[in-house]
Amino acid sequence: MHHEAIRWVRDLLISVVVAAIFIVFLYQPAKVEGVSMLPGLADQERIFVNKFLYHFENVHRGDIVVFHYPYDPSKSYIKRVVAVPGDTVWIDEGDLYVNGRRILEPYVPLDYRDARSYPETEVEPGTYFVLGDHRSLSSDSREFGPIPRAYIYGKAVFSYWPVDKAGLLR
Repeated sequence: MHHEAIRWVRDLLISVVVAAIFIVFLYQPAKVEGVSMLPGLADQERIFVNKFLYHFENVHRGDIVVFHYPYDPSKSYIKRVVAVPGDTVWIDEGDLYVNGRRILEPYVPLDYRDARSYPETEVEPGTYFVLGDHRSLSSDSREFGPIPRAYIYGKAVFSYWPVDKAGLLR
């Protein structure tokens, strides 16, 4: 009985250490606050953010990223990357253009679009242009400009709560 208790405690400690490494270095649980990423991500939805990925690969168009808000780095924002360094981006009455081509955005329903325009801008090296999927209710690069790569600390990869919305994020 004594040996069984020691094995149980050992297994529990190993599990706690593995979970701590997983959370501290790889995936961070996060809560979505706000409606700027509707319909894909709802207010109070729980997600996992991969903090490790961008140490080994670049941020890509379409990635949903979590970053420090440029006007208050103590706050985190979540948005979709629509343009990467070197891209030319503009918005004409709600239609997004990148490098001269209109981008079809099936993740932005008609009800969530807005008619705002944004002037043609070249995304500088080391920065990314990000937009919320709920365009009419999003504070994003249209307000604060492209965000520095150093502000991006992870990619939103998986929703786990509520359970009926659990799955990979696209």
